Amino acid sequence: MRRRTVTAGSLEEILQVTAPAPAPAAPAAPSAGAPARREEHALRTEFEFELPRGYVDEAGTLHRHGSMRLATARDELRPQIDLRVKENPAYLSVVLLSQVITRLGTVTDVHAGVVERMYATDVAFLQDFYRRVNSEGHTRAAVTCPHCEGGFEVDLSGGRLGES
Repeated sequence: MRRRTVTAGSLEEILQVTAPAPAPAAPAAPSAGAPARREEHALRTEFEFELPRGYVDEAGTLHRHGSMRLATARDELRPQIDLRVKENPAYLSVVLLSQVITRLGTVTDVHAGVVERMYATDVAFLQDFYRRVNSEGHTRAAVTCPHCEGGFEVDLSGGRLGES
């Protein structure tokens, strides 16, 4: 099991990755022999996470690490016409999460049946993670130490509460 710690260096790296790109300068004419450089996108569209409990597949394998992509308008609209959601509105989050989770351990075909078999703790974690990623654009949260009342940020994408 691999644990990640959040340090000041990695937090600054995250802030640099999620910062808006600077305005481009006047484009220079490429030289005849130089290959064209691919422009890097500053927008982060996929976020790694670690489930609190983990998903156990049919073979009994535990999957805790995964990734979720940003939701599109289509992702938000598609569950509205799903018959399962019309019969039971609470099923909306199952359908929505199944569309935006791109990987869960070695499982790459994450469908509603996979999300249905997850523990409630993990589904609640993923719902909050979805909200943070799609509303706030990052997975960091500001917290306050209950003992010293010092404020700091933690990355919710990995590790469990209390771990360092």
